[in-house]
Amino acid sequence: MTGAGAVPPAVPRPFGLLAELTYRCPLACAYCSNPIELDRYDDELSTAEWQRVFTEAAELGVLQCHLSGGEPLLRRDLPELARTANELGMYTNLVTSAIGLTRSRAERLREAGLDHVQVSVQADEPATADRIAGIPSFARKLDACRLVRELGWPLTVNVVLHRQNIDRVSEILDLVEELQADRVELANTQYYGWAWKNRTALLPSREQLDRAEEIVTTARERLRGRMEVVHVLPDYYSRYPKPCMGGWAQRQLTVTPDGSALPCPAAQTLPLPRASVRESSVADIWTGHPLFTAYRGDGWMQEPCRTCDLRETDFGGCRCQAFQLTGDAAATDPVCHLSPDHHLVENAVERANRPVPVDVELVPRLRHL
Repeated sequence: MTGAGAVPPAVPRPFGLLAELTYRCPLACAYCSNPIELDRYDDELSTAEWQRVFTEAAELGVLQCHLSGGEPLLRRDLPELARTANELGMYTNLVTSAIGLTRSRAERLREAGLDHVQVSVQADEPATADRIAGIPSFARKLDACRLVRELGWPLTVNVVLHRQNIDRVSEILDLVEELQADRVELANTQYYGWAWKNRTALLPSREQLDRAEEIVTTARERLRGRMEVVHVLPDYYSRYPKPCMGGWAQRQLTVTPDGSALPCPAAQTLPLPRASVRESSVADIWTGHPLFTAYRGDGWMQEPCRTCDLRETDFGGCRCQAFQLTGDAAATDPVCHLSPDHHLVENAVERANRPVPVDVELVPRLRHL
């Protein structure tokens, strides 16, 4: 093993850690990116194990610690973990459904040094929001957002967009403005996990996307200086893939509830050796584990990526999406119009631009408590 935080000069240091503290969650969102086999992750890291992970991540250079899940508020030790990350000098962000964010819990997190809160909202009105979330939750989410502002935290509202809510993007922006959020993330669904099972019912049409883009562009100008508006378009409608995670094992790492370490949240789907913080240090995993080195750099690339002028810009796209669509994790992301497998994406887009049959229903994420 290398020394704590030791990284060869040629290996980049990560600056962000996504700490998925638990996959338990009271919601049943049909677009959830958590794994399908949730019971595989029931052996959660203990408080002491997470504290060691945070310490090793900070020594490695991590500056941002995102406390996520599932629903991280289901961890009773959340304030203790937030305090540890804060004392290590990391900027802490709670990514939450806000179900369970009572005043007393929020005050404990504030006292522990939590820096920022990101609340997920499914739509702008109760009936749609509660249907998408799977439980009555809309009113509690709005109360939690107001509590976050009252306690002086910066507030980000995250809204996952898809065919079921994208036509309400104007009203969603009005709601977020009313909540006095500092930032809103309008992120179109990424098709992993439960979202992959529901792709037919979730992928929006080109007309829906164009209309939403026009609304968001206008709102961004109107809200400039008051609220940051982030709009993430779905990969499937792009000519080139996104630079997934800033490049494989370049800037971010994820640790799952059972201690699996991943270069991105969806990488557990790939046929690569498992890395665990219960067996190795964060530095050893980041520096030399086969899971993290497999697609770092460009030596693994096939054509057309190998000779593409954009290979150091988009890094060949998403390895998980390439594997999911083609069965080959080293393939060019089929989102790219140069990919020999681009027809797989074109076919999905063509289906999305037909009327969705009335019998296509969302498969809700299994509630896991």
